[in-house]
Amino acid sequence: MADDSDPPKTNGPWTVRSTDVSYENPWIRVETSAVTHPDGSDGIYGVVRYANRAIGVLPIDDTGHTWLVGQHRFPFDAYSWELPEGGGPMADAPLDAARRELAEETGLTAENWHEVGRWHLSNSVSDEKAIGYIAWGLTEGEARPEPSEELSVRRVSFTKLVTMCLEGEISDGFTHLIVFAALARAQRGELPDVVARLLEA
Repeated sequence: MADDSDPPKTNGPWTVRSTDVSYENPWIRVETSAVTHPDGSDGIYGVVRYANRAIGVLPIDDTGHTWLVGQHRFPFDAYSWELPEGGGPMADAPLDAARRELAEETGLTAENWHEVGRWHLSNSVSDEKAIGYIAWGLTEGEARPEPSEELSVRRVSFTKLVTMCLEGEISDGFTHLIVFAALARAQRGELPDVVARLLEA
């Protein structure tokens, strides 16, 4: 935590005069900085700092089907269908976190993995970073969700998943990013042929 005796820092066109931690728990830290805006006026800037990366997985089986996880999302007080996703500690390799999330939420393990994208999910107010994967060569097992999670699992075709995204049945932005990044990379020839064919099944 900085105070008024610390020398000002720059953050691009902003001058940061001080930063205080407003709130912190094991998952997020909320910072409020006293800043000078690019136009020279004084103000504040609030940022949510994340302890974990967002990790998401598009598992695809040999018939072109994938798995969705359903759960109630507290911030919106609404039920949401999403690809398997969760938080991976910064100290862990992202792929290890992806393997763990997939197994915990669906019981699936995958022989093959391919990273399809890295994104900033809400870059005006948070530093949350996200990494998405596609996984294939699947083996089914028993899901092991965390005790705090009440999850449902659903298997749908990838074509159906695309329709669900386009028609608003799926509102989770991270799921959209992974789905359409995988589809675009398949169309650009940037995925193995076997995976590209599965996405078109």
